[in-house]
Amino acid sequence: MSKQLFLLLVTIVTAMGGLLFGYDTGVINGTQFYFSKYFELDPAMKGWVVGSALVGCFTGALVAGTLSKAIGRKYSLIISAVLFTISAWGSGLPAILPESISLMVFFRIVGGLGIGIASMNAPMYIAEISPADKRGLMVTYYQLAVVIGFFAVFLATYFIGNTKTEQENIDYGWRVMFWSELVPCFLFLIPLFFVPKSPRWLALKGRNEESLKVLNKIHGPEMAEKEYKEIQESLAADAQKAKVNLWGKSVFAIVVIGTILSMLQQFTGINAVLYYGADIFEKALGFGQEDILAQQILLAGINLVFTFVAMATVDKFGRKPLLYVGSIGMFLGFLLLTVTLMTNSVGVLSLIGVLMFIASFAMSMGPVVWVILAEMFPNNIRSAAMSVAVAAQWAANYFVSQTFPMVAESQANAGDFWSGSLPYVLFMFFIFLIFVFTYKYIPETKGKTLEQLEKMWEERNKA
Repeated sequence: MSKQLFLLLVTIVTAMGGLLFGYDTGVINGTQFYFSKYFELDPAMKGWVVGSALVGCFTGALVAGTLSKAIGRKYSLIISAVLFTISAWGSGLPAILPESISLMVFFRIVGGLGIGIASMNAPMYIAEISPADKRGLMVTYYQLAVVIGFFAVFLATYFIGNTKTEQENIDYGWRVMFWSELVPCFLFLIPLFFVPKSPRWLALKGRNEESLKVLNKIHGPEMAEKEYKEIQESLAADAQKAKVNLWGKSVFAIVVIGTILSMLQQFTGINAVLYYGADIFEKALGFGQEDILAQQILLAGINLVFTFVAMATVDKFGRKPLLYVGSIGMFLGFLLLTVTLMTNSVGVLSLIGVLMFIASFAMSMGPVVWVILAEMFPNNIRSAAMSVAVAAQWAANYFVSQTFPMVAESQANAGDFWSGSLPYVLFMFFIFLIFVFTYKYIPETKGKTLEQLEKMWEERNKA
């Protein structure tokens, strides 16, 4: 097997953690109508069941740094895959378990723990095994997998739902939808046992021979020797410094920049559109129930296509140009939606606005944030810093998903002035901040090794 093919296969296996993230996000969207009817849930409890996984995501991301540093990226991902599997099985409440909505919430939180651990470890592991000139492309496989998972679950829930009557779906169809997640769970779990450990984690643990062996297997002798030397120089330089913590003067600015960028990904409103897509199409855009699924599949398809655009351009044009173009596109998409809502001319232009926003996000903030987070932090704090940045992202995700329906259903939003556009105006403000923040604080990182980036940040801190 060629080294390029081996690297690609390892990347695809690792990125399956993203597929499960996308699948899990989508499956709750497809099942909530049916299990809410089955358990006769009030809106508050329905919101808790839908949002409970995000509590697990936040907690999982928070502990992922410590876990990853202790047992490595590979075994952390295996633990996340086991948690995914337990959650997929338990969320459907099989006959051996009691019929309890609290138990469903428990399994949703377990799945969230898996997502939190995987969302921090998968992009970091991919960045640590990838050559500098292909790292952007390789890390975007993670976001591609998220989008594929989201698209796949739409098709799966559509197929399962359409083969049964509505009453059958209320009685047991939603269980089958949850259990369908077991297929990607096993496709993630089993191959993980065959991927190598991260060469940078091995070096951090003093297992230098194993580290060099992995680098040889992935990159070949010449590049492996060069990269191994850079890793050792970086670790030696770190050893000469006083013990570094995340809040130390030398790294604090990097951690803050990464954390803010991570949170801004959620404040674009992307997951409000994904989680509440059906409500947006029905209430805000006026589409009938029979049109909603087709619109959401179109939305997922656009997301998928434009993620490929990011993959083709992130290493060619760089990270910052994609963030600039994406910010402008997202802003204009929501501006178009806002104008149609405020002028009571909802229709095709409104849909174009939503799709323009999704396309722009998919080619910019979606994949590029993961690329930057995975490559910006120094070796000695990478696990801990990624953990903080990703946990903050999940906290922002939870905040947006909980407040979006409140703002959307508020009296102010329903009034004649805003006419349903208030949430999108707020998102436009944050999208504008992304453009400014990128210009002022985000350096271009394409084509540099992780160790070169570490030196670059040190020089910026001294300036």
